[in-house]
Amino acid sequence: MDELELELKTLIVDALKLEGLQPQDIDSNEILFGEGLGLDSIDALELGVAIHKKYRVRIENVTDEVKAHFRTVRSLAQFIESRQGVKAHGAG
Repeated sequence: MDELELELKTLIVDALKLEGLQPQDIDSNEILFGEGLGLDSIDALELGVAIHKKYRVRIENVTDEVKAHFRTVRSLAQFIESRQGVKAHGAG
């Protein structure tokens, strides 16, 4: 999972054009939105699109559960791994 977390950190920095921030500067347990890294709802949309493009994980509705998955890099990595596990069931 550490490799996926690093990929996600790189994706966050690149997709959101976070100048002056390196992927390794983001702690896997750091809060991404509001406090912590300080991302906002526009960043969430852009990040959702980037995740869909890279990992083929689609986020249909923004629920409290989805928001919880986007809380930290670690929770996002766990979400992507779980969605990729059920992806085969959704394709078809």
